[in-house]
Amino acid sequence: MLVTLLFGTFAVCLILGTPIGVALGLASAVYLFGAGIDLSVVPQYMFAGMDSFVLLCIPGFVLAGNLMNGGGITDQIVRFGNAVVGHVRGGLGLANVVGSMIFAGISGTAVAETASIGAVMIPAMRKSGYDAPFAAAVTAAASTVGPIIPPSVPMIIVGTLTGLSVGKMFLAGAVPGVLMGIGMMITVYIISRRRGYPKGQWQGFGHVVRTSKAAFWAILMTGVILFGIVGGYFTPTEASVVSALYAFVVGLFVYRGFKVSALPNILIESAIGSGALVLLVGLANVFGWILTSEQIPQAIAAAMLALTTNKYLIILLINILLLIVGTFMETIAALIILFPPLLAVAVKVGIDPIHFATFAVINLMIGLTTPPVGVCLFVSANIAKISLGAISKAIWPFLVCNILVLFLVSYVPQISLWLPSLFYK
Repeated sequence: MLVTLLFGTFAVCLILGTPIGVALGLASAVYLFGAGIDLSVVPQYMFAGMDSFVLLCIPGFVLAGNLMNGGGITDQIVRFGNAVVGHVRGGLGLANVVGSMIFAGISGTAVAETASIGAVMIPAMRKSGYDAPFAAAVTAAASTVGPIIPPSVPMIIVGTLTGLSVGKMFLAGAVPGVLMGIGMMITVYIISRRRGYPKGQWQGFGHVVRTSKAAFWAILMTGVILFGIVGGYFTPTEASVVSALYAFVVGLFVYRGFKVSALPNILIESAIGSGALVLLVGLANVFGWILTSEQIPQAIAAAMLALTTNKYLIILLINILLLIVGTFMETIAALIILFPPLLAVAVKVGIDPIHFATFAVINLMIGLTTPPVGVCLFVSANIAKISLGAISKAIWPFLVCNILVLFLVSYVPQISLWLPSLFYK
């Protein structure tokens, strides 16, 4: 009865459009009240969920992304992407994907990427003759590479939950992220040819070189983060601080995109964004504790293993479960609640933990662009000023493409394990 009350309250909150963090908190409070448990456990378990050194990465990387975005880096990335592929049919759509792949090395979050790239690319694509739903769908879909190509906030959460190496997970996401980007570029090109979308003029290698110099500092940031972590020069948490300092120097002195007077607003915006994420982590931890006390994760794991112990079938079942969950639950909440029991199942049937973490995160990233609750869909549709129904129709070719890449990564472990094996012996 109490479990029904817990999930019923959570479902009603989601239907009413309540933010996921509030929904988790309300559902947990209703359960605890019904069970007669003192509500003082809520702050205790919230703090336990947030009390992690690794979680300090989140404000660092959020601040770095906001500094680079405020410093004019988004425009430079878009110009570089357009210089490289803008002359191909559907060039602005291709540039949108390329820009997202580069911006992924800065933000680590899909929603931030949708807002930053979308603010530049969606109006530009519409002005050039692309229809609004397509422009919005490309932006939303391409943003999902943000948490796959390092740095990645969801992978930081996984490291906090399980003790897995964040550095290894960062490296494991690089190749799958690039594959997702290539797959979406192929999809954009095919659709653009069928619909006769425009292409720009080739402006020569000189233009590519000039725009690459402008985008160089953004691309270098990813290298600095990975080299520092893999080389043992700093931890992921220290890397986030280094990236924020790097973004400040580059944005202020190289791109000159913002003034010192703008820094307070950037800091406040970053604090609000980071606070929302960390609060969600705390509330999800309370919800997760309730599920654990009711042995629901253990029941899910037992049910899976009762069905089969075949590794490949387990991968299929996990993918189906996470794809469904990703359609209505926020990524971080889903990771905190489901990742530990599913990891136990994966390890039991012989799946490498780093490999599992990679395709689990990709699953939930796809959920960000899956109707009806995909957050990136809402952000992108809002920028394009179109309905959720319009973007939901336009997103399906990209969802199919990303799901194909997901299954490729799921069933070919070396795609994600190759880079970590090179740097971690």
